[in-house]
Amino acid sequence: MKARYKGIVDRYAGLIRSAQIPAGTRLPTHRTLAAREHISLATATRVYAELEKMGLVSGETGRGTFVREILLPSGQGIDQHAVATDVLDLNFNYPALPGQGELLREALRQVASGGDIESHLRYQPHAGRQTEREIVAAHLAGAHFQPTGDNVLIVNGAQHGLTVTVMGLLRPGDVVAVDALTYPGFKALAALYHLELLAIPCTENGPDLAALRQLCQRRHVRAVYTMPTLHNPLGWVLSREQRRTLADIARQHDLLIIEDTAYGWLIRRPPPPVASFAPERTVYVTGFSKNVATGLRVGAVICPPDLRPALERAIRATTWNTPSVMTAMVCHWIQDGTVARFETLKRRDARQRQAILKAVLGDLPCITHPDSYFAWLPLVDDARADRVVKALMDNHISVSTAEPFSTSGTVPQAIRIALGSVTMETLRQALSQVRAAIELEQSR
Repeated sequence: MKARYKGIVDRYAGLIRSAQIPAGTRLPTHRTLAAREHISLATATRVYAELEKMGLVSGETGRGTFVREILLPSGQGIDQHAVATDVLDLNFNYPALPGQGELLREALRQVASGGDIESHLRYQPHAGRQTEREIVAAHLAGAHFQPTGDNVLIVNGAQHGLTVTVMGLLRPGDVVAVDALTYPGFKALAALYHLELLAIPCTENGPDLAALRQLCQRRHVRAVYTMPTLHNPLGWVLSREQRRTLADIARQHDLLIIEDTAYGWLIRRPPPPVASFAPERTVYVTGFSKNVATGLRVGAVICPPDLRPALERAIRATTWNTPSVMTAMVCHWIQDGTVARFETLKRRDARQRQAILKAVLGDLPCITHPDSYFAWLPLVDDARADRVVKALMDNHISVSTAEPFSTSGTVPQAIRIALGSVTMETLRQALSQVRAAIELEQSR
């Protein structure tokens, strides 16, 4: 029976991977599968459990088993390759909580039963509807940061927020100062729009701001891109004094500040944003991908009034407006406390994953933050990160080297790990293999 059971699993897996059973298809019930394949009900359940473990199907209580979307376009992702369905993904973060699918279903029902359903069929204002901008502004407000609906623009996720900022406010050839290790999405934008990136050396606690002053004295720097609250990939959180210093440098040299806070919500009591120290020159970019769901492409840009027209033109040129159905759902979740609940649960989840990381890696060098969903593992001596990545991929584990994050001439030998996309037990097992691969490479 074991060989027959495996044969059924392999056959269905092949049909799904080749798209002969397309994404979204509802598979036969367990009882129907058992009758069709002449196997017991328990074995049929085991077949579907195996397919779900492989990431090919998902079971939904009361509805059945459905084929998942598994085909990713070429070039998607940090390391420019699609991760196969049988690979454990420690490369990207898409943290999810149990029950989020049912909450989405209920949110769609509420949108469908709303008063003016036909409004979602029409174009929306480029920056989003005023009431929804005010909801987002109130959600992002803090003791030292009080945005209003008038300076909020709703965009299609934080990456789109960065895109419209670059398109609207910078020009090809402009020089932008960035951390020597920085978010790959901004590197991709810089390459696409022909910006010159100047690397700010990294210290243990943040960018070397004295070096930034020197860069500004030597070159005509137009802007600085910063991740002050939970830096990706190094996990630092800049102090209030560091943020004030950065704002002072920007004023002295007339820099535009692009403040990326995609992971900032993970920090429970962060210092005030850089935007609060230099509101007249800071574009604050955030999104709801990590704290809610990556598939709901809703983000926000907060900007000074004089920059808003240029950013609105960039929104119009790229997407016209954020799809109103997604925006309405996110705003409803903000108002009923769902987003706050997600954030609380995911903060707890991130801390638990960091505890697993610490327990499994032991004394291996590791740079991270106890509240983050990622970690940076520098290698020692003559170890090579690309060999570690290949060894792990051979064992169906995907991680990233430092290359996608590096903006300087020297790429450090290091591994970046995302912790938020697999189950806790799978993470523990995968990290054990990561440790073994690193230790083997460093013993050469």
